[in-house]
Amino acid sequence: MLYSCSINKFIPEGKRLYTGAAIKMDADSAVAQPNKLKENLTQVLRPEPNSKFLGMHLGLYYYYKNQKEKTNFINRWLFKQFGEAPVYQSDVENLEIEEILLNRLENNGFFYSAATSSFTESKKRASLEYQLKVKEPYTMANYKVDSFTKPIFREIKKLSTTSPFEKNMRFDLGNFKLERQRLDSELKNKGYYNFNSNFLIFEADTNQYKNKKFDLFLKLKKDVPEKAIIPYKIKTINVYPNYNLRDSTTNKSNRFENKNYYQNEVFFKPKYLDDFITLKEGEYYNPNTSKNTARRLSTIGAYKYVNIQYKEIDTLANDNEGALEANIFLSPLTKRAIRAELQAVTKSNNFAGPTLGLVFSNRNLFGGGETLNLSSSVGYETQVSSGDNAGLSSLELELKSELIFPRVIAPFSINEDFFEYSIPKTKTSLSATYLDRSELYTLLSGTALFGYVWNANKYITYEFNPISVNYTRLSNTTPEFEQILDDNPFLSQSFEQQFISGLTFSFTYNEMLSANKTHQFYMNSTLDVAGNSISLLAKKTTEGQPKEFLGLEYAQYAKADVDLKYHFNFGNNKEQTLAARIFAGYGLAYGNSDVIPFVKQYFSGGPYSVRAFNTRSLGPGTYSGTDNENSTTFFDRSGNIRLEANVEYRFPIYSFFKGAFFVDAGNVWNSVENPTFNGTDKFTSNFINELGMGAGFGLRIDVQGFVIRFDLAAPFHDPSLPEGERLDFRFDEPVFNFAIGYSF
Repeated sequence: MLYSCSINKFIPEGKRLYTGAAIKMDADSAVAQPNKLKENLTQVLRPEPNSKFLGMHLGLYYYYKNQKEKTNFINRWLFKQFGEAPVYQSDVENLEIEEILLNRLENNGFFYSAATSSFTESKKRASLEYQLKVKEPYTMANYKVDSFTKPIFREIKKLSTTSPFEKNMRFDLGNFKLERQRLDSELKNKGYYNFNSNFLIFEADTNQYKNKKFDLFLKLKKDVPEKAIIPYKIKTINVYPNYNLRDSTTNKSNRFENKNYYQNEVFFKPKYLDDFITLKEGEYYNPNTSKNTARRLSTIGAYKYVNIQYKEIDTLANDNEGALEANIFLSPLTKRAIRAELQAVTKSNNFAGPTLGLVFSNRNLFGGGETLNLSSSVGYETQVSSGDNAGLSSLELELKSELIFPRVIAPFSINEDFFEYSIPKTKTSLSATYLDRSELYTLLSGTALFGYVWNANKYITYEFNPISVNYTRLSNTTPEFEQILDDNPFLSQSFEQQFISGLTFSFTYNEMLSANKTHQFYMNSTLDVAGNSISLLAKKTTEGQPKEFLGLEYAQYAKADVDLKYHFNFGNNKEQTLAARIFAGYGLAYGNSDVIPFVKQYFSGGPYSVRAFNTRSLGPGTYSGTDNENSTTFFDRSGNIRLEANVEYRFPIYSFFKGAFFVDAGNVWNSVENPTFNGTDKFTSNFINELGMGAGFGLRIDVQGFVIRFDLAAPFHDPSLPEGERLDFRFDEPVFNFAIGYSF
């Protein structure tokens, strides 16, 4: 009441604050779903009254406070963020709204309805009520297509058989508009290049009935241009593979697969480019085929712009058919480019340092859209925490070459017409990495990859790597690290098998790029199998010991995981998000291996996992670490089973600053007990009580999709503690996380 009075004293004399409108509807008994009709009509009520928060007009309050001659910085800032200009009774055009309500009713078939309105007034407030008397609606008896002498009549007649219109359907202007758009789209797909939905008109005839029935007729408007009602075929296709707006003159052409390729010098070989073009001479114009061609050409990676233009030729040479010339203009990207990146990296295990990366790209390398990427990086990290562990550091050097072919490279023939949405890319890569961890070890690794990636549609992506080879060599181990391996035989075995050869397959369904969707889903599932093929060529050198291939022990395992995400976007402009995620993974060592290689094991904790625990500090199971815990113990914190779940509420704060509240849970386990952990690491049916859980809040700086994220989280369930002591919200022991990009 006190707050309400504080608003009332600002309202000018003779003015009343408008508090909103309601609809009172007296509907005929034949009106179906009157509440739904009332809800639809409410959407046209204008203006909107001032908003409320917990029953208070905060925006209005800040507006009035800012109108004072003497105001302060805080009031000005609050007004800028939340202020609302007052909506008074005098701002309401109720007679105009009555007309709009009647128009909306007539558009939905409720003809001869009536609308009135009246205000309810107090000294400082006024509300409005609209009284509607809704009559029985008109319903359809028959739907017919008027005949006319053109080929388009046969097409429209055929398409009308799939119309959503049904007998006794209520008159609905919106449905008529949608049907015109559907017919226009279908006719365009059949070659009617110049047709427009406005050329069609619906007429309703009630003269034959006295019981609010009507016959619906679909007609073609008078004076429709002749060229709009004939289909068009593509007569000529011209392709410009090296088009330049400043200098596009070229008369040198090459005929290939019924297409004309114009290029002074062979920039892109027609035999490779032709597969991306789904347009064909002699076929009817189809906008979907045109869009498909543009999309496929854009995925090559060699072009900046793809522009397909049509030109009418000999349009009236034949009364029943027109002709088009299709011109495909392709503007290339810069052939060679160098990109440098300098990053400052900080991790939740207290390692921080700079990383410098260089990438050289050569596009359209062999004239077939190939892309060669040569990259190198050098990174240095040091542990910045105080104590005995301060000064630990790591130096990492990486060289990588990647060659991407925008087509399938295979020893057997593949019909690329099968891939309608996009043509698969063939990816090959070689990389070498040198990692020197001070006071621990030196690791040299090399990786070779050969595989394919393609999009089945706008949401689904497949990636299949039939050849995936990884070799690691551990050297220069310190006595401290040797002691870690001696104390943990499982960990020692995970480093012994240095040769990994197998295949990987992944499936991704991603709606996250559709920013306007209220409900967004994401799923990624990955299968990683190693050692099966080379086991046929391997031999056993010592009885009771693993087999070897080319003198190297090789790993044999199968690993599968799935990552599910869901975003619910709501609020004004969908600026608020409720995000949820579930991850589950399992790895099985068999045959030549007793343990999955260390580089393939799961770990938990950190800025992209359970944020209340440092990276690799959670698990396995209820393992609590050694009595003399130090920075090297993260080697112990891995397993072949991982479960995680996250929930996060994201909201805007101001400008590009956004906030979040979140809860995380997860852990890793071993399916086979590690004797070193005395049974604390094994996965059991009691896994729910062994999840590490934490909650916290965060600040995000989101600039056009580039996100810098700061999260502060504290554990409230720590599985490393004895039972009965695990549930304890240690808000005085928060973990700070810094990362790039959203966690999920």
